[in-house]
Amino acid sequence: MGFIILSAVTFQQSLAQQQKKKPNVLFLFADDQRADALGASGNPYIQTPNLDLLASEGSRFENAYVMGGNHGAVCAASRAMLLSGKSLFHVYDKLKGERTMPMDFAKAGYTTFGTGKWHNEKEAFEASFQQAKNVYLGGMADHYSLAMRDYDENGELGEPTFKGYSTEVFAEGAIEFIEDHVKSGIDKPFFAYVAFTAPHDPYSPEADYINYYPEGSLPLPGNYKPYHPFEFDDLMVRDELLTGWPRKPEVIQMILSDYYALVTHLDTQIGKIIQTLKENDLYDNTIIIYAADNGLAAGSHGLLGKQSLYEHSMNVPMIIKGPGVPKNETFDAMVYLYDLYPTLLELAGLPKPSQVDGKSLASILSGKDSDVRTSLFTAYRHTVRAVRTPEWKLIRYPERDYTQLFNLKNDPLELNNLAENTDYTSTKDELMSALRDWQKISGDTAALTTKVIKQLKYDPDTLTRKPDRWQPEYTLKRYFEGKKN
Repeated sequence: MGFIILSAVTFQQSLAQQQKKKPNVLFLFADDQRADALGASGNPYIQTPNLDLLASEGSRFENAYVMGGNHGAVCAASRAMLLSGKSLFHVYDKLKGERTMPMDFAKAGYTTFGTGKWHNEKEAFEASFQQAKNVYLGGMADHYSLAMRDYDENGELGEPTFKGYSTEVFAEGAIEFIEDHVKSGIDKPFFAYVAFTAPHDPYSPEADYINYYPEGSLPLPGNYKPYHPFEFDDLMVRDELLTGWPRKPEVIQMILSDYYALVTHLDTQIGKIIQTLKENDLYDNTIIIYAADNGLAAGSHGLLGKQSLYEHSMNVPMIIKGPGVPKNETFDAMVYLYDLYPTLLELAGLPKPSQVDGKSLASILSGKDSDVRTSLFTAYRHTVRAVRTPEWKLIRYPERDYTQLFNLKNDPLELNNLAENTDYTSTKDELMSALRDWQKISGDTAALTTKVIKQLKYDPDTLTRKPDRWQPEYTLKRYFEGKKN
């Protein structure tokens, strides 16, 4: 009997030692951050020292993408894909009943924790995380006034309370979890998911960061346009209503000043989380991921939002740092956000998930492979489809019977449409064929040319705007009552 007890104790000690060796995982997720709104990506105007340091101590993927969205709230579909590991046409924007990444980590003995924005059903959050603090159930919100929920005694998200500026409150929740985890003495690794609402609009920076980037100090995007050159979907979807038409250069610069301030404040709070890891001797054994759910136009192509398939809206930042990840590396492999699910499991030494569409990027990080796919497919609603290779990008608008073709090597800002240039007919045909192949693989049944064709032309003077209920006083005065608008 004593031998059996001793064996059981020895087994438990051995299991604890194995778990202790497992790396922790800290997933930091931004909302609406363009891939180029980062110092590490080569942007000389924005200040993101903590994220830049993270990139230098890890690896950055410069061709990381969200696959697209089913409706204007692209972030909902993006988060569903990320957390389920499934592609756009295999999971909608709901996660109830789906197996999620944190579930696999919990099954492997990890303590799972979630804080921040959750846009994919309350029940799915409760099924995914063992611990929670400062959780926001919803999409759009006022950064100064977010309804935060904690777990109650039943392990369910309780009634909402209002605690302060969102970026800081989410960071505080993560820091508190890390500190409590260490104090508990529980010999288990953790998986912490921290989903911020910044730099998503409303563009209302924390008070100390207002005018951090003075108005007029930031250059316009290289593909700035006063109007989008044609109509292809709802040009008054929520993101587009922040300013009028034409998009005045000084207002776009104003937007960028606020947008960059939100990112820099976010960077500061992330620095505090990372410092907490270091102070508790957890930094070296923690896989840290930084990414964003989708990009943003912010004046590019005459657009403000992310409801298009241009690079500025689909390309996102992606940084991975930690055990098994090379330092100061940049990879140009074409990857999706939902590739992170199998990637993190492999990096943590956990079993490969069987239900995902994503591909592990571990072989790229190890230098074994240079890519996991030769092209990328993106989609928005039923109105836009696109495919890209390392050099080329084709965007198709079925309702308009219109195509764009860009050479991304020579024209990364997507300004010179080569679709009607006969010198590139074969390239266009090859990409259209690739687009059809991607549709079959992905389960996308949308026609690439609809029966009824709508016109491309539109009258911007007929577009009217009004603020929504989430806009705080700062943005109401700045973007809806100011003379510039």
